[in-house]
Amino acid sequence: MTNHKQAIYQSQLDHKSKLVLCRRTKRRFNSRIFFDRIIETTAIISLLLAGFSGVGAMGCWGMEIATSSQHWQHQKKTCLGMMLVCFSGFLGSALIGASFSIQRDKF
Repeated sequence: MTNHKQAIYQSQLDHKSKLVLCRRTKRRFNSRIFFDRIIETTAIISLLLAGFSGVGAMGCWGMEIATSSQHWQHQKKTCLGMMLVCFSGFLGSALIGASFSIQRDKF
């Protein structure tokens, strides 16, 4: 009655007492949706990390002024570098997402 693509998961009796078989087919993997979600997640995470790195850099800048220490200057430069990398990751993921949507729309 069933093959490997379909699985019977529920049987019901309708109001005329006939056996009704409900079948569920296996879902196929959709690569477009998968890649769109990965690109979207990458863009959101990179923007969040860029924001947190910017806040960290401002905090290190304040500590550098207050203590006149070379340690805080090094930490500030590290945070600014992380912010630059995260922002470039956002721009790259936005560019890739735009190029995928243009290819799908066939402009």
